[in-house]
Amino acid sequence: MFELIQSGGWLMVPIIACSILSLAICLERFWVLQKKRVAPTNLLSEVWMLVRSGEMTPERLQIIRNASSLGQIMVAGLNNSNHGREIMRESIQEAAHHVMHQMERFLNSLGTIAAISPLLGLLGTVIGMIKVFAEIMLQGTGNANVLAGGISEALITTAAGLSVAIPTLVFHRYFQRRVETLLIEMEQECQKLVEVVHGEREVDFE
Repeated sequence: MFELIQSGGWLMVPIIACSILSLAICLERFWVLQKKRVAPTNLLSEVWMLVRSGEMTPERLQIIRNASSLGQIMVAGLNNSNHGREIMRESIQEAAHHVMHQMERFLNSLGTIAAISPLLGLLGTVIGMIKVFAEIMLQGTGNANVLAGGISEALITTAAGLSVAIPTLVFHRYFQRRVETLLIEMEQECQKLVEVVHGEREVDFE
């Protein structure tokens, strides 16, 4: 493996760096975007039971807020529920924008890696072919080993760039879709909370 990397030339260094960074981002996003950490299933019913029973203390609000992203949004709404439906909705939207920014963290970087990795491989291909033609000009076409070295470098960097870019692009699209799905679920849960708090919906989610 080391010989293969070495034969790919110096452009293998940024390609390998991109692969390590991509792997780190994917692992971090898999951990952060777990459903139980973002939008726990029974959170809405638990919050409403505490509100209805009068047991929703500032300490409990803080615990709920720190436990999940959905809890953070709900607490923002509950803190402003006494100011009317519209103010509560605006507070939820403001908190949701902040949460969305947190959920999309590093996704732009992942997309950038997916875009530049094949370009780095293409650059390696160009450099390798330049070396091949330079050797042809100096030595002619008789030395096959020299020509094979340049062609090998070109092919290795191309393959390495694509090997990084393809899975990175797949995971980038996957995380984008997961964020969208979780945001829709949280929006629905918060809409239920607003309607229940203001008496516009029956409690049908217990």
